[in-house]
Amino acid sequence: MKTILITGSNGQLGSEIRFASSGYPNLNFIYTDVQELDICDAPSVDAYLNSHAVDAIVNCAAYTAVDKAEEDVELCYKINQYAVEVLGIATAKRGISFIHVSTDYVFDGKNFKPYTEEMPVAPASVYGKSKLAGELALMNVNHDALILRTSWLYSTVGTNFVKTMLKLGSERDELKVVFDQVGTPTYAADLATAILKILQFEKPSPGIYHFSNEGVCSWYDFAITIHRLADISCHVVPVQSHEYPSKTPRPHYSVLNKSKIKSTFQLEIPHWEDGLRRCLQAL
Repeated sequence: MKTILITGSNGQLGSEIRFASSGYPNLNFIYTDVQELDICDAPSVDAYLNSHAVDAIVNCAAYTAVDKAEEDVELCYKINQYAVEVLGIATAKRGISFIHVSTDYVFDGKNFKPYTEEMPVAPASVYGKSKLAGELALMNVNHDALILRTSWLYSTVGTNFVKTMLKLGSERDELKVVFDQVGTPTYAADLATAILKILQFEKPSPGIYHFSNEGVCSWYDFAITIHRLADISCHVVPVQSHEYPSKTPRPHYSVLNKSKIKSTFQLEIPHWEDGLRRCLQAL
């Protein structure tokens, strides 16, 4: 039986892996967050892996507060780059499979067709730059690692766009939401399922892969659909990004091409609205 170590297990993705893990009785899971294992501390990681027999690590830990990252640069890079490198070295040394989760923010969002894994990266924010730095550091120290880029992640756990829209939609008569940023919402439960399926492979093919739900929408379309499915009557007004000032540049287009992950691991990916419907039922 394979033993899988999940880091950042209290976050959106880590929690969804925990919820889904009962469907995979052939896998044994160890769940850690910073209290159990500080992945920024190389000696601690070494000591932990020396005392626990682990076959694979899924790194769900990340600094994801995009706006806060612009000021909190050091901590952002510590978690998104240095810790990834630490895990990369530790797993390479022991021949442990390693899946690391990255982001659409590694792209500048100026494209007009879905991003493939080979397209040039050019992050515009501290968050995006730190995540790319993590990818590069990992590829430098562990050639067998698997990097999974995803976008617009939400779940029943933590703070996310879906829960914010449900809260604000029930509190206010009107909301302004940007319509000129386009991408694909990803239900963390669907990403968790994909990861668990990849873990079924004896030796998953390394490299960079893209995963989101299927389909495309703007944040405005996403908000409208959340309210429609949740039966909330709130007037949602479409606005342009410049009308909604933010200290962090956000990609205007971040649709990911998922052909590679679908063909490599024989995955069927649900449409984003289907994922949203299941999330709302779970909430």
